[in-house]
Amino acid sequence: MDVLMTGVYGRCGTAVIDHLHDSDEYDFTYFNRSDRPEDHPYGGYDTVVGDVADGDALREAAEGHDAMVHMAAYPYTDGSWDDVFEPNIVGMYNALEAAREAEMESFVFLSTNHVMGGYEDEFAPDIYYPDDDLVVDHTDPVRPDSFYGMTKAYGEDMGRYYAEKNEYPKQFYAIRVCSVRMPEYDHPYGDAERAVDEGEMERGSDEYEETVARMKAMWQSRRDFAHQIDCCLQDDDVEFGIFSGVSDNRRRWYDLEHARARIGYNPQDDGEEWDSPPE
Repeated sequence: MDVLMTGVYGRCGTAVIDHLHDSDEYDFTYFNRSDRPEDHPYGGYDTVVGDVADGDALREAAEGHDAMVHMAAYPYTDGSWDDVFEPNIVGMYNALEAAREAEMESFVFLSTNHVMGGYEDEFAPDIYYPDDDLVVDHTDPVRPDSFYGMTKAYGEDMGRYYAEKNEYPKQFYAIRVCSVRMPEYDHPYGDAERAVDEGEMERGSDEYEETVARMKAMWQSRRDFAHQIDCCLQDDDVEFGIFSGVSDNRRRWYDLEHARARIGYNPQDDGEEWDSPPE
């Protein structure tokens, strides 16, 4: 399968590179705003340098591909409307148009938990702990917590429109990614340890412990994330679907049963199995 992947050198794209690039199932083309030097950990891959806000460049890159994994976006919750508009709104339109014109079968969209972030705003920190019973799934009303979350909700709606009203792409998958991290911090202590490394908090403080509690609920390991992308690309049944992107964490508040049943997502990791950061 020939797959075009946008926004490849962030936390999520590099997880796909690590776990799927060498698979015999896929021939990836990477589309990114910049390349990486040869001596970079993710250097040496053939990359089409371009901006998703440039529709012509994206359409040219999409020609001859069977599927697209669209990850490129402005990803910060403190962003203004000006920050998110071109990469997240215009870029999403351009990506779907490119997929339509290239007659792609599948489109996998990196949505975000921030589409539903209003639930966390209301119920945190109680939902970070195992005795809370909140479960959020694809049928619950969206509650964006930011312009970023709002644009991703819009992207989900745009994907439904394209899947239902156009011949291509035939299948659309939105993954509401929770917390994927770079390899050094790919564990439920990752956010807290990064903050310690950067001098933002003390190990063992109340803030540290609450950060760990949240990640034990929200963590999606890199291998589980790549597996979920693989599940979407291999599926031939779903026309339009929204799925939680999270590992099999016992204290999670995002539903996994829908992804298990519809696309065969079988995550291997659970934040509860960690009681300390790696040595």
